[in-house]
Amino acid sequence: MGTQNDSDKIIRKTKPSQPLRKGWTTGACATAATKSALQALLGREFIDPVIITLPKGQTPAFALAFERATSRYAIAGIIKDAGDDPDVTHLAMVKSKVEHGPRGGGIIFRAGKGVGTVTKPGLPIAVGEPAINPVPRSMMKKVIAEICDRHQIPMDFIITISVPDGDKLAQKTWNPRLGIIGGLSILGTTGIVNPFSCSAWIHSIHRGIDVSRATGIKHVLGATGSTSETVASNIYKFPDAAILDMGDFAGGLLKYLRKNPIPKITLAGGFAKFTKLAQGAMDLHSGRSQVDMNWLARQAEILGANKHIMNKIINANTALEALEISDKAAINLPQAVASLAQKQALKILREAPVSVEIIIVSRDAKILARYG
Repeated sequence: MGTQNDSDKIIRKTKPSQPLRKGWTTGACATAATKSALQALLGREFIDPVIITLPKGQTPAFALAFERATSRYAIAGIIKDAGDDPDVTHLAMVKSKVEHGPRGGGIIFRAGKGVGTVTKPGLPIAVGEPAINPVPRSMMKKVIAEICDRHQIPMDFIITISVPDGDKLAQKTWNPRLGIIGGLSILGTTGIVNPFSCSAWIHSIHRGIDVSRATGIKHVLGATGSTSETVASNIYKFPDAAILDMGDFAGGLLKYLRKNPIPKITLAGGFAKFTKLAQGAMDLHSGRSQVDMNWLARQAEILGANKHIMNKIINANTALEALEISDKAAINLPQAVASLAQKQALKILREAPVSVEIIIVSRDAKILARYG
């Protein structure tokens, strides 16, 4: 997942002529590959296409893109199709190598090339384990159990999941900051990728908070973009694990902190996005919330702006233009916005024991306001 730019651009999107196409998670691909490889290891042909049952009952079919079998192991590979979602793992190969394990050892999961290993507590997988999340593990165990039951054999297998180039792809995600080293996570709770879903991003924020709490971090950063993140990090020298991938999802971050508090959070971002937070918006994306120029004009009036300045702000084309107008009139709108943004953040947090600092940053990395 990448960071968002601090600017508040107007984005106009045309409605697709047809519904956006759903895709499959890495967990679903790994499950299908495991099912096919296990069948081949047991002396049968690779299953192709291979059908699996997802947690909610859907039964997609996956075509094999790679297969190899020896007397000791079998490997099946599936190209992940993320549908119309801009997923970093779209078209990545997910491979499952299945081999016999020690008698009585049960199912052992291993991280192959391109799959990460958990190195910090706070994630749903224990430290030292391959970064294969609980639902994909459960899905793979289920297909193994079905095949073993048919053949009347014990479930003693080693399953190694790999994603060639997964180590490079992982650098475009927040895995390194979460302490997942060496590659990607094998993810998915439903097996289905919904196009342009916000849920994966918010899930990443939640896991970041979990890791911070588990590692004893007392002060974290939520930034709307790379510029504000850099500015705040230069002030506090945050360790990577303390930097949460907030982006536009201030509400999702603060709601999770409400139930899973950390003593202090610094929220850093651009003037436009924090104006929307100050107005009460929890999703700061330019396509899902807007800066209210009338609201900004009223704040300027409280600070002493005359009618002429207020009218100029009301008719401003962008938040940046409104900021420039207030600067020329010696009206400190950023400080007022920072104060009101903190008030809204505390309102979302309710009575949670979390102190909030707001830092508003310009596009050229200057601090416009700090509050709290």
